[in-house]
Amino acid sequence: MKYRVHHFNIRMTADQNKLEQFLNSLEGEVVAIIPNITPVPATYVDFLLIVEKLDTIAETSWAFQEKAAV
Repeated sequence: MKYRVHHFNIRMTADQNKLEQFLNSLEGEVVAIIPNITPVPATYVDFLLIVEKLDTIAETSWAFQEKAAV
């Protein structure tokens, strides 16, 4: 089983639709969403790490797209 980690920049007050579109575009299963929380005094989330578990079909499709891009 393979995993892919995505770095997703976000402004929590404005990017809900952007995040929703991104999650719906993924081929594999999302197994974790890890927020990066900035330290005090201005505590907020500036990006997310999204861990995607790839199945065999998505893995093959992704490898084919990578070769085609080169």
